[in-house]
Amino acid sequence: MTDERPAWARRMVEERAARDWSQADAVRALMARLPEDQVVSEQDLLRQWKRWEAGEAQPTKYRSVIAQTFGTTTGAFFPERSRRDGRAEVLQVSGMDTVDIIARLRASDVDVATLDALRITADRLCCEYAYMPADQLLMEGKAWLARVVGLQHQRVNLAQHRELIALAGKLSLLVGCVEYDSGRPRDAEATRQAALMLGQEAGDLSVQGWAHEMRAWFALTRGDYRGVIAAAEAGIVVAPNESVAAQLYAQKAKAWARLGDRSQTEVALDLGRQILERLPYPENIENHFVVDPGKYDFYRMDALRKAGENRLAEQLAHEVIRAGTDFDGTERSPMRIAEARVTLGVVAAREGDLDTALAYGERALDGDRKSLPSLAMVASDLGQALQSHYAHAPEAREFVVHLRELRGGQ
Repeated sequence: MTDERPAWARRMVEERAARDWSQADAVRALMARLPEDQVVSEQDLLRQWKRWEAGEAQPTKYRSVIAQTFGTTTGAFFPERSRRDGRAEVLQVSGMDTVDIIARLRASDVDVATLDALRITADRLCCEYAYMPADQLLMEGKAWLARVVGLQHQRVNLAQHRELIALAGKLSLLVGCVEYDSGRPRDAEATRQAALMLGQEAGDLSVQGWAHEMRAWFALTRGDYRGVIAAAEAGIVVAPNESVAAQLYAQKAKAWARLGDRSQTEVALDLGRQILERLPYPENIENHFVVDPGKYDFYRMDALRKAGENRLAEQLAHEVIRAGTDFDGTERSPMRIAEARVTLGVVAAREGDLDTALAYGERALDGDRKSLPSLAMVASDLGQALQSHYAHAPEAREFVVHLRELRGGQ
């Protein structure tokens, strides 16, 4: 039979089961997080909890506390959908398609409508980061970056000049990310530094924060965990109230998890979660430079996998896959899903299921859109699990060789 309960109701059951909690255990954990002035009896709350898990009632005033109880964000546990068609929006807002925009740029006609179209085009490209082939996205990103940079020397007012600088910074961030994904770290670092300078010139704290986040990401994939923490802290100082700060804390959590410090990992994750809880739900969760609430499940999954929390990591991996897949099976977040499959492979390997571990690992590596450094870093956990548990199995050795080739091809 089809389970027709809301996704949040099913997740309440799964999160509780992953912790080996009874419903009463879950209620006590929730009550420990309620404000002191919110008085409710355990018996009444247990009755409500049962109705929530059955999908018979919505936990309206308890949503944020339920999410906190399970270590995630309200927006991830009770998601809103806010997808947009970026190309359609350019036409709708400005009345221009790509050909019209380029024609205006060539004519040096930089008016409000043209700037709106450029801004939305940049946002569209940032939304397409998750799934567009890297070579195509790199070509488009560089082309639009050149067009925006070319406008800086035209006759524009101060506000327009500042916006053009900020747009150039955002496009530089995108280009740098794709360069790094494609195994071009030197180019990516130069582009990142350019983005940081553009963000500073424009006074755009978000662009500056993301430039520091890229530095943290680069350091993480190189195994420079202290460098990750330093870069993240520098970014948090610059942009403490921007959504990028949540991702900077998440990168710190990844680094602390790899350094084996569980306490610091949990502190960093919770600080990032608190930032997301304070911010309004994003207008467009598809934009790579917007930290959508569901992304925190992705980061927690990584930290829990490193900590050996198999059941919790497995539960979150399934959640990441569900959240990143449309109703028709289309994968909107293939890179996140690939890392979730690696996590499922690691758990399977640790629990003695070699065939399932290899199946998840092979599917993760076969995707068309991938970030080679990030995937290689995560997949190394699967390689270690296979070497530890199945050192003499030919198929395991073959897969480990494949992983080494992946890392060598960066």
